[in-house]
Amino acid sequence: MSRTTGRGKAAWALAFATILVWGWPVSQAGSETDKTYVGSEACGECHETEYESFKTYSKKAHSYESIRVMKKGLTEAEFVTCFECHTTGHRKAGGFRSEHETPELKDAGCEVCHGPGSLHVESQEPDDINGDLTAKDCETCHNSDRVAAFDYKPLIYGGAH
Repeated sequence: MSRTTGRGKAAWALAFATILVWGWPVSQAGSETDKTYVGSEACGECHETEYESFKTYSKKAHSYESIRVMKKGLTEAEFVTCFECHTTGHRKAGGFRSEHETPELKDAGCEVCHGPGSLHVESQEPDDINGDLTAKDCETCHNSDRVAAFDYKPLIYGGAH
């Protein structure tokens, strides 16, 4: 037996042992990176009552209009920073790009809180969406670093939908 064959066998043995311990290195279907944004209307197809309540009563459902009104007093760079909280998925894969490219994501919709909905829409499985929200989920946008003298009541306590 040559040294190359011995090394080759050792490499195969190491690879096999690694697979036994850590599992076969495949990407799992339904991973976080597979999720994309679908827009709130897609949520409304199954969650009609919640969607209608959200569209009617939530300020977030019309949040792009808030920043459009303030745009005249902002530089373009300042205006774009507003997208992080006033649109859905800005700077994330499949998220808001512009009012013209992704109009279905121009407001802060369902997926801002619940996460990208593509897998949930496809599977209808509750585990494919964040349904158990806490105040910590809100604090990505609702915090004193973003807005001076900021005081808010998380919608999870007031019935966001």
